[in-house]
Amino acid sequence: MNGPGPLGAFLQARRARLRPEDVGLRDLGPRRRVAGLRREELAQLAGVSVSYYARLEQGRSRGASAEVLDAIARALLLDDHEREHLHRLAGGARHLPRPRRPRPERLADETRDLLRAVDGVPAVVLGRRTDVLAWNALGHALLAGHLDFQDPDDPARRPNMSRMLFLDPHCQELYANWKRKARAVVGNLRIAVGRNPEDPLLAELIGELSMKSPQFVALWADHRVAPCDAAAYELRHPLVGTVTVTQQTLSIARSTEQALIVCTTPAGSPSEEALALLRQANADRAAHAHGVGAPEKHPGQVTTTQPWD
Repeated sequence: MNGPGPLGAFLQARRARLRPEDVGLRDLGPRRRVAGLRREELAQLAGVSVSYYARLEQGRSRGASAEVLDAIARALLLDDHEREHLHRLAGGARHLPRPRRPRPERLADETRDLLRAVDGVPAVVLGRRTDVLAWNALGHALLAGHLDFQDPDDPARRPNMSRMLFLDPHCQELYANWKRKARAVVGNLRIAVGRNPEDPLLAELIGELSMKSPQFVALWADHRVAPCDAAAYELRHPLVGTVTVTQQTLSIARSTEQALIVCTTPAGSPSEEALALLRQANADRAAHAHGVGAPEKHPGQVTTTQPWD
């Protein structure tokens, strides 16, 4: 077996982050040669033998029970998301890989109806690998107006939000605190890998980002596990300036591996006004593209010339 595998790598990373004082141990021994807790210290805290825990980290044991995993999770001070991730990794290690050719993800008609129903706010539907399966006009204009609106309809051209964030300069400049957003995306990707350990396309995405982005490599090595559920971000939009939105992830009942991402703003806020300007500019641009004619310019209205282009 080559390397410790995902389970062993996760255990090693989490053990390295703990100090003896974090778990109530007094470090009275010689100078520590490793970061974090020693294997024997972690094994003692979890109530398992050192040799058994070592085999887990080395990827040489596939029979860890739920009780043992829970004990190790408590010893590592894992939160609920990290504990679930540990169990998923251990479950994946119990089975031999089953090669399969993944089919392109599809959008159900009900999901398209849902996306149309939230047309008043920027919204995007993401697949399990963070591929953009669909977006409404405002979601496209806010997050990726430099791309073709029809790209998500073709699996071969679908944008991927993780790839865009790390490799697309437009998206890197969009987030005022890019590193915070990147950290959240990587934490969410860790969950995706735990849920789909045999997905070759997901593995290819991780490999591509590891080859092309040193920032991704550094964040991925941290083994952070956290869902992107709700967070406020300041965006520096090239057309309407600063916009602060709360990006919320909503589950889709009949497509559990897909998620609806909506961007909301406080009522009456400058950010809500900025989105209104963006909506109008996008409508004007669409009308002009369909030959309706150039719209009348009103005081305070933004022009339809897009810096994305």
